[in-house]
Amino acid sequence: MESMNQTLTAIDGIKVGHATDVTARTGCTVILCPAGAIAGVDVRGAAPGTRETEALRPGRLVQKAHAVLLTGGSAFGLDAASGVVQYLEEQNIGFPAGPVRVPIVPAAVIFDLGVGDAKVRPDREMGYQACLNATDDPVAMGAVGAGTGATVGKAPGVTPSQGGVGSACKCLDSSGLIVAAIAVVNALGNVVHPETGEILAGGKENGDFVDITERLLDANLVPGTNTTIGVVATNAALSPAETTRVAEMAHDGMARAIRPSHTMFDGDTLFTLATGTHTGSSVNTIGILAAEVVAAAIVNAVTV
Repeated sequence: MESMNQTLTAIDGIKVGHATDVTARTGCTVILCPAGAIAGVDVRGAAPGTRETEALRPGRLVQKAHAVLLTGGSAFGLDAASGVVQYLEEQNIGFPAGPVRVPIVPAAVIFDLGVGDAKVRPDREMGYQACLNATDDPVAMGAVGAGTGATVGKAPGVTPSQGGVGSACKCLDSSGLIVAAIAVVNALGNVVHPETGEILAGGKENGDFVDITERLLDANLVPGTNTTIGVVATNAALSPAETTRVAEMAHDGMARAIRPSHTMFDGDTLFTLATGTHTGSSVNTIGILAAEVVAAAIVNAVTV
């Protein structure tokens, strides 16, 4: 029987916390894995804003992350990662380095400065608060945390729809494998049903959805104001190279649910966390499920 929790926190050892500023329309979301998880990352968008991604490459010294931060505020919002680091250090969590433990906290940002107060961005205090708010309850979705100021479907002359945070989970009862995702959807493109192509959220003109792909022919699009970011987590035991491969395969889900995706105007980034309590499932299986839950999380971000 599938867990009643069909979100990222269905995986033991994973907690999620949001910090939200409704007035300024920004916020951040932290994914905590205090015991550490083998981590990987794949960046497909051409305008990313990230932290610690190089530390996750296969062959690097550090193989585990202790949290991932997803945040608004563009590059300014990366400051919130310092609050996550502070929280973890206070819990004596991190990579042992001489007299201290250094928390490994990769992060990625969306651009939400154009919808609220551009002078208010997630900071150290907000990142710390997100950690205090973290629980293993089902993930709150919609316009919360890093998705507070997210919008989807952007082109000259159109009105974008509200984006947000979404999460989804797949459990294989026969093996005990769990693969789940959380996504912050702030895409240039429209969010569509992965199977039918029906537009679920996106740019509207005169009350009707428009095809953003066609609008890409317009040279007046503003670069760097979009991005979909997220985390895929699994209870499987994976190597750093395998977690990276899963992140790569998971981007297929983004392409199914956002049209277009991975453009020059997006900073699309997906992290993978593997907690390692389950063995016996292939990378192919995990990657296929990862793409499915990413697509479902994106849909949930704008429909739940």
